[in-house]
Amino acid sequence: MTEWVPEGVDVTAPNAARAYDFALGGFHNFEVDRQFVTEAARIWPEVIELAHVNRAFLGRAVRWLVDAGIRQFLDIGSGIPTLGNVHEVAQDVAPDCRVAYVDLDPVAVAHAQRILRDDPRSVAVRADLRDPASILGHRDVVGLLDLAEPTAVLMVAVLHFIEDDAEPPRIIREISDALVGGSFLAISHGVPALGTLAGQAAVSQMYRRTPTAFRPRPVAQITGWLDGWEPVAPGIVPINGWRPEPDECGAAPVAAVGVVARKQPDGVIRTDYPPPTGQTPY
Repeated sequence: MTEWVPEGVDVTAPNAARAYDFALGGFHNFEVDRQFVTEAARIWPEVIELAHVNRAFLGRAVRWLVDAGIRQFLDIGSGIPTLGNVHEVAQDVAPDCRVAYVDLDPVAVAHAQRILRDDPRSVAVRADLRDPASILGHRDVVGLLDLAEPTAVLMVAVLHFIEDDAEPPRIIREISDALVGGSFLAISHGVPALGTLAGQAAVSQMYRRTPTAFRPRPVAQITGWLDGWEPVAPGIVPINGWRPEPDECGAAPVAAVGVVARKQPDGVIRTDYPPPTGQTPY
């Protein structure tokens, strides 16, 4: 059934958002996406685990941010909505939370809009992360979020799909410039997979068949993007080591790191953040 697919979408080529949806057990994907993930998992078995671990990191980060007082979220590169959406996680803790989802994939946006049509505190828009102004100035984003108040920007598993010539540091800087002190930034990003570099490289090459290339980067490079941001404990660590739940502790580090960082405040804001648990050094 493809009645939910916007007109003009190519259903014959794999797509990163739909592949991620399939890896998470979702249903808004096509046979070409399922074949893509199956082949990728054969070459690099960690790829499906990474999708689930990354989703778990997103949920923990959102809950921590709500506990830290954040009530509005800008989720860029949100993908196709599936179990554990940001608005579900955030509003379960604080019903007044507002969430703006942003993605470039028309399938992701169309499906999100259907899910959110009865939720006045959430919107989904189509825009390109490489052009932050198109996001920050989008009428639906501006209509929902007040960027004069602290905001959490989520860029989870999206920057590794941005090529170097699109300048990820510039993207983060332009978004940072639009946020007030006391705002937060949450990032997860693929890193070189020690011990399985050949498999990861082969999967990276596979992504050349999609509209978005997959580019793992060294931890030091990702850390360098955080100028003006103060990482909260435990800092930049493997995503399954960022404040894991008790039953998640002790797992071997995966080939992706995550960080939640606070923009240096312009005034006095809350500083008694929840303490870290289950820290995993990287």
